[in-house]
This record gives sequence, C-alpha cells and structure tokens, in this order.
Amino acid sequence: MRTSRIAILAIAALPLQAAAQTLLTESALSTDAAIEVARGALAHCRKEGQKVSVTVVDHAGRAKVSLRDDGAAPHSAEHSFRKAYTALSYKTTSADVGKRAAEAKGAAIGPQLLPNMTTSAGGVPIKAGNVTLGAVGVSGTPGSAGGGEHDAKCAEAGIERIAKDLAAAR
Repeated sequence: MRTSRIAILAIAALPLQAAAQTLLTESALSTDAAIEVARGALAHCRKEGQKVSVTVVDHAGRAKVSLRDDGAAPHSAEHSFRKAYTALSYKTTSADVGKRAAEAKGAAIGPQLLPNMTTSAGGVPIKAGNVTLGAVGVSGTPGSAGGGEHDAKCAEAGIERIAKDLAAAR
C-alpha cells in the first residue's frame, strides 16, 4: 500500500516537471548604466566632501561595479557591497531592513546572520517599474556627517543619473 502511494505521487508530479520552463529571460542592468550609477553616487558624495566606496550589484547579487575613492576607509568597500546586496535581496533600502530588524527586537534575527547582509543605511534598489534590476550601496560617510543616511542620498543621486532610462524601460 505504501509503495503504491509513492508511485502515485511520483506519477502525479510528472506533469509539473514536464511543464517547467526551461529558459528564463530576465531584465538586466547594463555595464554602462552600472558605471553611470556608481560615478553619480561617487560624485555626489565628493561634492559634499565625503570619501566613500560605491558598489553596484546586478539582478543576481554579483558585483558589477566597485569603486573606492582615494582616502576611503578600507572596510567601506566591503560594506558598500553588503548594503547593495541587502537592498537587492529585500527589494527595499537597507535602511528599511534595519528598521524592521530594530522593530523585531531580535525576534527575527535569522536574516541578519546570512552572509553579506547588513542593517545599515546606504543600500538602494535600482528598479524599472516593479522589476528590480540591481542595487547600489555606498559606505564611508562618518556618523558626524550623516552616516548611512548620507550614503543613501549619494546612492539615490547615482540612480537619478539613469532615471530617464529606467522610466523608458517600463
């Protein structure tokens, strides 16, 4: 009886496997667009006297562009990646992820323990409509100059450089 149930379940699963899509087409952020976002974020931070690192990740969380400004702290390069990765993973800003974590008061700490996650502000998703194409993370602004909140403003300024193209892609 048990063997026949297993056989029936296996046979029932066959149509699902046969109907599985073989090839996916995903929207992607071009290298030129990623460079423009990174340059825009860096320029905005420099204009305000900040030495930062900027990382742009693609739709799969791989670093597409990474810049560390002259004089930026060594850890800022890794942290900018983590901010971008977090924003991509959650499809919202890394600051929002941090706020949710603070509100949970340790009750939902699991996601924070995953590799490359952070709860610091400075990561912003790059979207065309409802499609998340990647994310940008900025790190390096000291707390006395606005910290992660200022980093996020630089990230948003970078995305603004390609906003017209993102709007056209909808």
